[in-house]
Amino acid sequence: MGDVAKDLLSGTVGGAAQLIVGHPFDTIKVKLQSQPAPLPGQLPKFSGAIDAVKKTIASEGPGGLYKGMGAPLATVAAFNALLFTVRGQMEVLLRPEPGAPLTLNQQVVAGAGAGFAVSFLACPTELIKCRLQAQSALAGADSVGATVKYSGPMDVARQVIRSEGGLRGLFKGLVPTMAREVPGNAAMFGVYEALKQYIAGGQDTSGLGRGSLIVAGGLAGASFWVSVYPTDVVKSVIQVDDFKNPKYSGSIDAFKKILSAEGVKGLYKGFGPAMARSVPANAACFLAYEVTRSSLG
Repeated sequence: MGDVAKDLLSGTVGGAAQLIVGHPFDTIKVKLQSQPAPLPGQLPKFSGAIDAVKKTIASEGPGGLYKGMGAPLATVAAFNALLFTVRGQMEVLLRPEPGAPLTLNQQVVAGAGAGFAVSFLACPTELIKCRLQAQSALAGADSVGATVKYSGPMDVARQVIRSEGGLRGLFKGLVPTMAREVPGNAAMFGVYEALKQYIAGGQDTSGLGRGSLIVAGGLAGASFWVSVYPTDVVKSVIQVDDFKNPKYSGSIDAFKKILSAEGVKGLYKGFGPAMARSVPANAACFLAYEVTRSSLG
């Protein structure tokens, strides 16, 4: 089996593990990010992550936490397959000679290149996912017609293509998606390799146990979000923004408006559940990837 096939398969298994562990946290993150700012004297719809979990389960049952999972299940596997495969190919390009380990700087560059490639897959997927996850949070907004309901992922895609400028509509938020994926993956893969080498006490990390891989993968995932979280908030609000009466003219405008309305705190809405998700989900992803990759020889 060739390296590309191994990376594809291992990335797919890693992606599935990541989603099963992480999706409920992600639903809560998007609900908190996309809830409208409360009117003066009113309380927000969700006071925090725990409150959002309780209210979601009360109104939609436990399945509400897995809402919108259909699209990412199909695509998160493809996403991670692409991420790890492009990263593997970048590694081949950057290596001075076959079999030589990459320096940490080269790992960072390989991660950035992989992040650029997956942005084109991440953007439409996230747009669909965010619309589905946010529609219950946005339904409470005091604006007529805010309760446009999507019946599922394909319905979102159909409606966007029909009424938001064709296929281009699915790529709304591509710039902030890239601004998240490129530095985020550069940080994640750099930190992952740095931690593995630190734990192993040298460049040879092949003998690391599962516990070490879980720690390195979890902390690498955390480094992704720490480095790019405000960009993700901007991406979410742009992707759920109304096409006909947009609140934001673009990424910079969204950034400025969130900052002036809610301060720096507004750029970190949903940060708790994002971090709580990222550590176990990425630990699961990297572990599943490494175990699958080594079992393929």
